[in-house]
Amino acid sequence: MLDETTRWKLPLVRRLEAIGFRAWPAATAAYDGSWLVRMTPAHGSRRLNSINPLDPHDGSDMAGRLERAARQFRDAGLVPTVRQTPLTPPGLVAHLDAEGWTRLSETVVMTADIPPHPASDELGHVPLRDVGRFVDARIAVAGDPPESRAALTSVIEAIRAECGLFLFEEIGQGPTAVALAVQDYDLAGLLLVAVRPDRRGEGIGRDIVGASLRWARLKGARQAWLAVEADNEPALALYRRLGFTEAYRYLYRTPPKE
Repeated sequence: MLDETTRWKLPLVRRLEAIGFRAWPAATAAYDGSWLVRMTPAHGSRRLNSINPLDPHDGSDMAGRLERAARQFRDAGLVPTVRQTPLTPPGLVAHLDAEGWTRLSETVVMTADIPPHPASDELGHVPLRDVGRFVDARIAVAGDPPESRAALTSVIEAIRAECGLFLFEEIGQGPTAVALAVQDYDLAGLLLVAVRPDRRGEGIGRDIVGASLRWARLKGARQAWLAVEADNEPALALYRRLGFTEAYRYLYRTPPKE
């Protein structure tokens, strides 16, 4: 059974989940009932490689459906991964618990209203059009493996909503921060936000998030969303200062090692 707090959140969770899938598209996406199986073998992101139950009342044939999806993952050389959200059927959660599926990396989804700006304000920071340059900067700033370049480029190029690729850099210093804003109707998602480790604590993260939100507001977005690891206290503190509050959490489940 779902508690009243969870029931109240479900419409928001459903909308943010749908927007999130469009903002970070997988190479393949197929439904088994209301379970969405997303796979992108070339990219290591769990969000791009996960089983996503999207109806808390759709718990029929859980073991069979889980095994069918897991087989697809194993055939692709991937670890079967369930993304557990408030939309996951309680019976499936109980089944995963009973089977010993490990709980991994809890993530907090946060939202905030995007404040209006005076019409006389200029954009300030213009987003890039060069996806390759942005990806190279992301790899340099966040320390992503260089071999992820092609896969990350492919994911960004597959986004159908309007994107703002933001890059802060300094002459002689190279890139210092990056952020990807995806504007979809009245919502804007912030993804791939990163500040170079040696420049953290200087307000650069606040500034690049602010630039991204300013752009999204001018494009028509009125509310922003983002996802951040639950143990990333500096990022959580920054987003709370910027007015973001927790909407819900999700985590990943993988089978016990044999």
